[in-house]
Amino acid sequence: MARAIHLPAGMVLILLTASAALASEGGGSSGPVHLDYWQAGFTIVVFVLLVLILGKFAWKPILSALQKREEFIRDSLEQAKEDREQAQAKLEEYVEKVEAARAEASSIVDEGRRDAEVLRRNLEEDAKKEASALVGRAKREIEAAKDTAIRELYDLGAVLATDTASRIIDKELRAEDHKELIAESIEKLGKVDRN
Repeated sequence: MARAIHLPAGMVLILLTASAALASEGGGSSGPVHLDYWQAGFTIVVFVLLVLILGKFAWKPILSALQKREEFIRDSLEQAKEDREQAQAKLEEYVEKVEAARAEASSIVDEGRRDAEVLRRNLEEDAKKEASALVGRAKREIEAAKDTAIRELYDLGAVLATDTASRIIDKELRAEDHKELIAESIEKLGKVDRN
């Protein structure tokens, strides 16, 4: 309200100064501008009354609305600043969480790689041990089978030799009989191997 009264009062002062300057210059009614003091005074009084009425009824609501608008803008700016600061804090918090999650994921992956490497080594060692055991067992079985086959071959050879010898003793030996006995023995040996 104080600003509203000072502004029109300043205008009134300017109008009075201007009218006094014009009156002193003109020196009466001889100039092109004739100044009527009564009309000038009445205009000034009407202007002052208009300023007072406007100040009483219009300036207060206008200034009040402007002050409310200013407070609203100030509050909005402060709220926006607070919101921006909160958003910045949340962003930093999220960035920290993402970095922590990334570090944790990296450590989990590294741990998984280490575990996989240990498991691979253990599996290789177990496979080597098992393969070695299988090879050893296969060698033993082969040796046993070989020994059994040799023993059976010796036994068969002994039986064939004994059988052949008994036939030779029973027969008179001629070259043809000798060939025939060898062929029979070979044939028997072939039959035994097939069974």
